[in-house]
Amino acid sequence: MRPDPRFVRLPKAFWAHVRLLSQEIGYTERGTGAIKVYSEDQIKNALSARKLGFEHLFAKGGPTDNARLLLSYFEYRAHVLNGFVQSNLMDAPAASKVFYELHARLDPKCPIPMNKQKGDKKQPSLLTGIVNMLIEENVGTLRVDYDPRELTTFTSGGMPLRTLARRVDGCFPSTINPIAVWEIKEYYYTTTFGSRVADGVYETLLDGLELEDLREHESVQVDHVLFVDSHYTFWECGRSYLCRMIDMLNMEYVGEIFFGKEVVTELPRRVSEWVSAFNQRQGTAPPTR
Repeated sequence: MRPDPRFVRLPKAFWAHVRLLSQEIGYTERGTGAIKVYSEDQIKNALSARKLGFEHLFAKGGPTDNARLLLSYFEYRAHVLNGFVQSNLMDAPAASKVFYELHARLDPKCPIPMNKQKGDKKQPSLLTGIVNMLIEENVGTLRVDYDPRELTTFTSGGMPLRTLARRVDGCFPSTINPIAVWEIKEYYYTTTFGSRVADGVYETLLDGLELEDLREHESVQVDHVLFVDSHYTFWECGRSYLCRMIDMLNMEYVGEIFFGKEVVTELPRRVSEWVSAFNQRQGTAPPTR
């Protein structure tokens, strides 16, 4: 899923409203668990409860342009999560089927790490394996760092310009001046939405903030993408964090989020964009396979 063009490059104040109203009104409907669409009265009441004015949103003539944009955003967020995202999220059996079908077809040479479970649950890291295999299939002979063991650094004139605070899950082509970096959040065997899962979302936000600084102050563009899966963990237990992801996407802290099985249909297109960017950087024709 890519950002909706209606909501990109909006002022930070817009997102201040989104976050505050989401906290005050809540993310989901009681009973159904559906993501909420907020009404004018709910927004007014929420701001009043915090002793904040709402006249900048609702004047005597009705909603202002900013209010209409907010109302449209909350409708959009609920629509994409209740429909598209929920239907694409997989759990272990579905992810395992996709993984082994790809593995049989591609006979991959890329790393396929094991998960950290024990007993019957110990098996390949399914989403990571799917991502790695699809990237390998679509980069041709180009290098990929599937498991960076060092911090990502951007340079200028042979000197470090920025170094990210934490290690990412993957880089193309390497951790020095990458064209793309990514995070993979798969939680197929968790039984609750604990702090480890929440921290994973905020780690991606931290990366996004650092890359925003790099983009705005050094004019360096990096493709930052996120892969997310587990229907139970995120839909049954963590729908508020799915809302935060959609916010993060449209704030452009990530360039694209791949929810569950969406990775199979959409990642090849994204990787082809990385390859084109690499070839432009190198001044070469696309590699032959």
